[in-house]
Amino acid sequence: MDQTGRLYKIDQLLRQHKVISFAALQAELNVSRATLKRDLDDLRTRLKLPIEWSRAAGGYRLAPMAGEVTTGAHELPGLWFSSTEIHALLTMQHLLASLDTGGLIINPVPVGDRLKALLDSKDAELQELRRRVRIIGLEQDTATPRYFERVGLALVRRKRLGLVHAQGGESVMEPDISPLRLVHCRGGWHLEAWSHSLEVLCSFAVDAITDARVHASTAIDVPEPKLDAHFGPGYGVFTSGRVRWARLQFSAERASAVANVQWHPLQQGKLQNDGSYLLRVPYMDHRGLIADILQHGAHCEVLGPASLRQAMADEVGKMVLAYQAPAPADEEEAQALDEAL
Repeated sequence: MDQTGRLYKIDQLLRQHKVISFAALQAELNVSRATLKRDLDDLRTRLKLPIEWSRAAGGYRLAPMAGEVTTGAHELPGLWFSSTEIHALLTMQHLLASLDTGGLIINPVPVGDRLKALLDSKDAELQELRRRVRIIGLEQDTATPRYFERVGLALVRRKRLGLVHAQGGESVMEPDISPLRLVHCRGGWHLEAWSHSLEVLCSFAVDAITDARVHASTAIDVPEPKLDAHFGPGYGVFTSGRVRWARLQFSAERASAVANVQWHPLQQGKLQNDGSYLLRVPYMDHRGLIADILQHGAHCEVLGPASLRQAMADEVGKMVLAYQAPAPADEEEAQALDEAL
């Protein structure tokens, strides 16, 4: 029996017998005196179980608290973890806190403190984890969207919202929407919703919301299969138009790296005889897809459809024009900036 099982067993025996001797506990658990003493100490100090020794009664018992009516006031946690499991949870919490730039983890400290209290505060492995594990989030928005919490509360409380959001340099008002899902995609949060004024499903970038008001009226629900059918097939968060399949060819130099990356759950990929990698991904709007293709520069060629290839050529043409012009920054200013960095 591991320590987790022993702690629960001791708690159970104390409640069953009211008073139980050290020898009886040792016999039930089949452990050494040192192990039993350590378990009793853990129950007292880490789990705050008020175990006391009664000389008159000749054993251990749960001490009654002031004003206590029943003996059920002292309870071990309903959800209990072994030392190894706590380590795993704290590791996940550490990684999530490092990666969370969208504001979803509003206050992770109490949970971490409770978990750490179940372990020795001087635990060497936890100290090594904090000291040696670093998460560097590149190209992530480090600012929590202003109305993220308000939108999130309306979502879980099933209340309608009125929004104002920036679109193409203009402010657009959505007076009445039902929030349906929050989606985190490529470093940003997006709200999937039903627009009551337009009677369509739509998606909003949460960081583009400039005002949000929660209505008293109850939000409607849309079946998840319908949401998945509308928002799911395309690449990224842009969902206008019909589903098309992009054919992307990556150089042999990038083939192995690209083959191990999931661009889309429905993607199809195949290594070619010349070492290059052919990838097919579904998309509905080319904007998000082009942004990711550009990260690979000349190592990725768009083979089709023709409209996507042309859109990519147009974007590259704009980049060429931008780099043909002289750099606008003053040399002295640029040098001063380099020195400051």
